[in-house]
This record gives sequence, structure tokens and C-alpha cells, in this order.
Amino acid sequence: MTLVPRTLLWRSVLLIALLLVIAHLAWLQIFRVSEREPRARQVAQQIASIVNLTRAALITAQPAKRFELLDELSKEEGIQVYSGERGERITPLPDRPFLRLVETEVRRQLGAGTRLAAGRNGIRGAWVSFRIDSDEYWVYMPRSRLERADPLRWLGWGVLVLALALLGAYLIVARINRPLRELARAAGEIGRGRTPVPVSETGPEEIRTLARAFNSMAADLKRLDEDRAMLLAGVSHDLRTPLSRIRLGLEMLDGKGDAALKAGLVQDVADIDAAIGQFLDFARLAEGEAAVPTGDLNVIVREVCERYARAGNRVSTQLERLPPLALRPSAIQRLISNLVDNALRHGSPEVEVATRMENSRAVIEVLDRGPGIPPGESENMLLPFTRLDRARSTSGTGLGLAIVDRIARLHGGSVQLLPREGGGLRARVELPFEPSD
Repeated sequence: MTLVPRTLLWRSVLLIALLLVIAHLAWLQIFRVSEREPRARQVAQQIASIVNLTRAALITAQPAKRFELLDELSKEEGIQVYSGERGERITPLPDRPFLRLVETEVRRQLGAGTRLAAGRNGIRGAWVSFRIDSDEYWVYMPRSRLERADPLRWLGWGVLVLALALLGAYLIVARINRPLRELARAAGEIGRGRTPVPVSETGPEEIRTLARAFNSMAADLKRLDEDRAMLLAGVSHDLRTPLSRIRLGLEMLDGKGDAALKAGLVQDVADIDAAIGQFLDFARLAEGEAAVPTGDLNVIVREVCERYARAGNRVSTQLERLPPLALRPSAIQRLISNLVDNALRHGSPEVEVATRMENSRAVIEVLDRGPGIPPGESENMLLPFTRLDRARSTSGTGLGLAIVDRIARLHGGSVQLLPREGGGLRARVELPFEPSD
């Protein structure tokens, strides 16, 4: 497991988020440092004003009215005045840059002998001394007078701005990433043998250029595929016409000719006709047929196997219950037929077809007891026009398994050619349950 996201979207969002967080922290630090001195002067001015007003009130007030004045200051402003004592315990201010600036500014305004304390005789608060003649007095104020105003408010606003910036970054990156997702989807369509809908050529210039190049490539591939299909169809048509005449001529021969030669020629014509059919199947594989969203794979397997059984082939089935699948019925019939034909031609007279559900995927397996495929050749056997002289595909066009692979990929699935326990081949096709369109 890795902490780094795998997608371009979330990697871009993470990088932008880190940049925003670093920039936001730097901005907060710059703001804190630049705001420190003006704020310290403001706090010092307030403290000096309170002390000066308190001293002036005590000096000018009548002695009988002083206690009443001090009581009013205590109730209205939270300010209390105490006389200095011998042996009093003073707690100095914390050694912080902001408080050092405040202390320096207060002494500048009130005199070098002014003392500031964070506690006096165990009572925490903001304490400031002043003198009237030879007597020392202490003004007590709430601790909030020495602290920054509403630090949590600034922190909250900073978090809100950062969250909005991150949301904006996500929306911007998602908008930029949308064409890339569309390109990835279209590339997947091409990989499955289908022609994708042209991607929209919008967004930044680089994305538009990439989308334009991709659309051009997809159009070229489609044109090449159509040209190939047209060529194969034309060649097949031109070949089938003389083949039909040859077949007709062979059937009209009287019985005086060589029966073995005639039978051989008939078989050759049938083989050539089957090869032409496979060429056409391979060329036209992605044409026409739409997917049925509620296809029944077991029904298709059963119909194909019953057709082989009626022709005298020993093809058994083991079908487990499967949910509906998005299938192209004719293409799936061709897939199963090609696998069974391959097993009958190169395997043993007995072939088994099984279906089941594994890891949320539908599985079709065609099993035989033939010689199998040598290790390392399984993937090559799925390529067009590939044959193995030692084991399988010693005759035919070499397109049967390639057609199976194209049909499986057309459905979003895959093909594996695996050894069977006890000898033989296990041709395994996996199909996803989600729709292939």
C-alpha cells in the first residue's frame, strides 16, 4: 500500500494542496510578524492610558472618594489598584517577542522604572506598576489585555480560505483531467476492437491538440479496418465463385472417376470455404451486433453444444447458475464454436464445456485431452495466423483462437490457454458482469 495517489487527478490535487498549505502557512507567518509590532504598540498604548488615568484619578480625587473610584474601576473595567508590599512575589512576563515589544513600549511611555508582571502574590493577570511620589502601586487588569484579540477567529478564517482554495484546486484539476479520462476511455474502446465516439476537442491548447491527434488516429484506424474488411470480403467473394463452380462440377461427375480423388477435392473445397469464412469472421468481428444487457450465457452454451451433439460429437456440459450478462449472442456463439472446434480438431473426441462464477466474473472453460500447448506458447497462440506444428493448429488458418480473443476483449474479458490436470488443454474465457458498452 502506498500513500501516493495513483491517478493524475489526485496526484495533481495533492501537489497543489501541499503548495497551498505551504503558501498559507508562509502567509500566516508573514502576517503574524508584520502585525506583531503595530499590535504591541496598540496594547502598550492602552495599558499606558489606563495607568495614566488611574494615577491621575488617584492624585486628583478627594481622599474620601478614592475608594469609591477604585471600586467603580473594578466593576466597570475590571481594573484593580493595589499598594506595593515588601516581599511580594512577582512572576515575570513570558519571554515572547510580542510581550517583549509591549514591555519595551510601556516603559518608554511610563518610564524606565515601570514593571510588568504576569502574576503577583500568586494571582495571575496583567500587572503594571506606577509610582505616586515614593509609593508604588500595582494596576491589575485581565490577562486578555496582554493577548492578541481573537486568535481563533484568524485561524478559523485561514482554515476556511485554505479549504476554499483546495476545493477550487480540485475543480480546476478535475476539469483539466476530464478530457484525459475521455481519452483513456476511447483508447480502451480501441483496445477492445471497437470504434469510439470522437472525443471532444476542448480545453487548453495542449489538450485540444492531443484530442485532435487521437481523433485523427482513431479515424485512420477505422478507415484501415474498413479497407481490410472490404479487401477480405472482395477476395473471399472472388474465391468463392470459382469454388462454387468446382463443387458443382465435382457433384456432376459420373461415378466412373476416381472416388478417392473426388472425395479429396470435395474436402479441399470445404476447407478452403471454411478458411474464407474465418477470414470474414475476423474482418467483420466488430460490426453490427449490439450487446443484449440481459444475455443468458448458459442458454447460448447449451444451444451450441446441442448442435455439436446432433452432429455426432461427444460434447458434455457442466453449467452453474449465472446472473444476466451484457452479451453479443452471435459473437459468443462464434467464440464457443471456435473453442469446441479447436478442441475436437486437435484434442480428443470428448470435449467438456463448463461455466461458473469466479471473483465476480463469468467463466467459460472448454476442456479436452489433447496434447496441449507447450509452455511459453499460450500467448502467441492468440495472435492471428499462428500455428504450432508440434501440438495444435497444424491445419486451418490460425485465426480460430485470435477470433476468440477479439470477441472476449470486445466484451471486456480475457482468454487464457492453460494446461489441464491429467493432460490436455483448458481454454478459459473470463467475462465481466458489468455492461461492455
